[in-house]
Parts: sequence; structure tokens; C-alpha cells
Amino acid sequence: MTSSDSDLPSPLPSQSPLPPQSVEQLRATATETLLLAGIADAEVDVDLLIGHVHGSSRGQVQAAAIRGDALGSEDAAAILELVRRRALREPLQHITGTAPFRSLVLSVGPGVFVPRPETEQVAQLAIDALHSMPDPEPIGVDLGTGSGAIALAMATEVPRARVFAVENSEEAFEWTTRNFETVAAGNATLVFGDLAEALPELDGTVAVVISNPPYIPADAIPRDPEVRLFDPAHALYGGADGLDVVRQVSERALRLLRPGGALVIEHGELQGAEIRALLDADGWRASATHRDYTTRDRATTAVRP
Repeated sequence: MTSSDSDLPSPLPSQSPLPPQSVEQLRATATETLLLAGIADAEVDVDLLIGHVHGSSRGQVQAAAIRGDALGSEDAAAILELVRRRALREPLQHITGTAPFRSLVLSVGPGVFVPRPETEQVAQLAIDALHSMPDPEPIGVDLGTGSGAIALAMATEVPRARVFAVENSEEAFEWTTRNFETVAAGNATLVFGDLAEALPELDGTVAVVISNPPYIPADAIPRDPEVRLFDPAHALYGGADGLDVVRQVSERALRLLRPGGALVIEHGELQGAEIRALLDADGWRASATHRDYTTRDRATTAVRP
């Protein structure tokens, strides 16, 4: 999603003080800058940006600050430029080009939805369901895979499973392809196509279907600038009530899953009851909504009758 300059927060002053000459000084200056920009985890982001420039872990950055390690002016200037971008609310993951997800490190950037920590818990529901299936090679399907995060987590954490991932955005698919090539999970297959018609050859054979579909109502405005200004619209908005794609997922999953197969859908914190009602009306059984680590409703599961 592109944005005009008028959509962005005011830039930092063009005339900045000379770059700090130590890691400790730079961390303090940069953290204050990000706090003023409204970023809650400012110190974490600063450590990760310093580490990105230096090829260091967060712990190594903190150790360098404690030791009083010095910085060259070029490195300090490069780090402060990344801090400037982050202060404009460009996602940290766009700046570094990577996003951690469970045991994986994925490539991300403009055009693909950045995977969130709370989705790691949603993926766990699908992973647990795959582990519980008696099939020697249970099949998992990720509808609308985006970066490939959920599908690749399933494939790497349940190696006996066969996992299929579907994505219909050309921009996102470039990132998905890159991540599938990097992870190189031999049991994972990536397919370009519309989730509403995906994988007809698998009808009636799938053990688990999971989806993190677009679920924001069309007239809603996401709170976070990182989402509002940088995440692709096709990954965010799900029609007037936000549930257009959820309905497609329900219909497609009913055909894909075998009896007793599990469905997992991520959604907004206020949508659990409505999605349970939708699934119950479609004929699913045992629908249940699950909370994330912040105690917000985050995913709903159901079982194919």
C-alpha cells in the first residue's frame, strides 16, 4: 500500500546533532527519538536496528553498550538514518527486511503482510491439530498464506505432514516464493491462486485448514500507522463487515477437509461470536474461540462434521 506524504507523521528535524560516538549514547538518543514518535517498544527496536547494521544480536548490542564500545561516525549515521525511518512509523521489519516467526526468520517488505507475534499462537492451534491426527501423512492447508509464515511453521514443525499454501497476490507471492526457497521444506507446496477455488484435487482429504484472512471492515481505520500506511490493503480489509473472506474460507474448507478435520481462523478481537455463528450456520460443529497472550479473542476453531 502506498501513501502520500500527507499521510505520514511529521519528519524529524533535518539538522541533527553529531552522531553519538558510543553504543550507549546512541541507544539513549535513538530510544528517546522513538518514544517521542509513539513507539512503545522503542529500546527493543533501537537494539535491533543497531544489530542490523552491525550483524549483532540484541544481547551483543546490550553488551557493547555496557562495555562502552565506540562507534565510527559512518556506522552511527547509518543507524540514525534507520531510526529516522522507524520514527516515521515504517515497520521495523520493512527496514531490516526480515520478520521472526516461531523458529523461522522470513523475508518481508512492501506488498506482503508482516506476520505478527500473536499469529504464532494461532499457528500453534493448527500444529497441535496436525500432531493429533492419526494419519501417517496428515495434510495441512494454509489459505491466503501471505509471507508463508503459518504454512512453513506447520511444515517444519510437523515434518510428517504435507502442507499446501495458497496466495493470490502477485506482490505477496514474490515474498512467499523467496521464503519457501529459503526454508526449503520438502513437504511444503506453494500454489498461486484464489483461496475460494484452491486445490480441488485435495477435496475430502485434508486434516487441517488454517487461514489468517483479511478481516477488517471496509470502513474501519486501523489504529497503528504501521498497519494503516504500510500493510497491503488486500491483506487487511474483508468487505463491509470484515467477514467476506471468512465466508469463503468456511465454504472452501468444508470441501477440503475430511470428516473430523479441523478449521482454524484468525480474526479480530470482537469477531469471535459472529464467526462462531457463521460457522454454526454453515454446518460446522464444536466451534470455539481462543484468546491470545494479551487475553484478546484471536482465533476460532471448528470441526468438519
